[in-house]
Amino acid sequence: MQLIYLSPVAWDSFAQRPHKFVEWFHQSKRGRVLWVEPYPTRFPSISDVKRKRDAKLAKLDDLPEWLEILRPSSLPIEPLPGSEVINKRFWNPLLSTMREFSREDETILAIGKPSRLALIAIKQLHHVDSMYDAMDDFPAFYRGLSRVSMRATEERLVESVGHLVVSSTLLAKRWSSVRPDLQLVRNGLDPDALPPVLPKGKRNETNILGYLGTIGAWFDWDWLVNLAENRPGDSIRLIGPIFTPSPRPLPSNVEIRPPLGHQAALLAMQEFDVGLIPFKRTALTASVDPIKYYEYRSLGLPVVSTDFGEMSYRGGEGGVFLSKALGDAPFLIERALASTAISECAQGFKEANSWTARFSDLRLFDFHPLP
Repeated sequence: MQLIYLSPVAWDSFAQRPHKFVEWFHQSKRGRVLWVEPYPTRFPSISDVKRKRDAKLAKLDDLPEWLEILRPSSLPIEPLPGSEVINKRFWNPLLSTMREFSREDETILAIGKPSRLALIAIKQLHHVDSMYDAMDDFPAFYRGLSRVSMRATEERLVESVGHLVVSSTLLAKRWSSVRPDLQLVRNGLDPDALPPVLPKGKRNETNILGYLGTIGAWFDWDWLVNLAENRPGDSIRLIGPIFTPSPRPLPSNVEIRPPLGHQAALLAMQEFDVGLIPFKRTALTASVDPIKYYEYRSLGLPVVSTDFGEMSYRGGEGGVFLSKALGDAPFLIERALASTAISECAQGFKEANSWTARFSDLRLFDFHPLP
């Protein structure tokens, strides 16, 4: 069995759910993977110029032998009605490669992001089984006509694929009336990539309350500043790229560090005493299941998070403390620091929430190609 994967992210980006899925597929099925890079599904913006300038193409010499990467060419006009007629001229060689690949062995077509290319691929590869792994509320990331177009494309995709997989409870609720056969597969972690859990008493003289990840429009600066002001004896450490700076001056105990590679980032998290997830409660975050939650817990850290997305369902878990108001965070930090037995549970948490455990539950690969 082999896989064609239309990815929402580039292969050379930070390893995420798409990378872990194809790696798991190859390890479990011993099959080849045709990875199709993403292309623009909205109108371009000024910020895209910098992204394109900073982007790095995957080095072909570094690719595993079982993986082949294809990069679609297209014009950035997808939101326009009928744009696929124009872009199909660019996609025809790629679609031909996909068809030839699918004839070599039993094949699954997996789609990680709605697109008109995905809809065309489903039609042309009608002899293979297909799935859509809904990892986000994609229309919420777009505006105007781009949002309308993405919503319509996603609705058509959900109705067209053989299997629908969703990554969060809200996405399951959203699509259950259309696809009662959907499967909820939350995010997970790679136990082999994680450093060992440090004994709690050997971490730091000063409490380090840490956040590691991208800081964008979803980051709740008001919550974080309030926490820093009310716990001046603690160090608030933020590690990662900042695309949306704080609208107000930061207290002196807030420390900002630059982005790190994945392995270095995990080692940096070892120094935290509490893992923070301060996200706003918006339409953008309502469907999010943050991977950093899994990494924090696997490192034996208590987690203090705002009440958003999939985190809203974890308030009863040991070691998880949900902030439901601006002023309750300092009290929750005190409870988190006093919590015990979290480190001892880390190994069991890793095993139960590994990517292998997640994807092994998929009711997908027992099916034969569609007639």
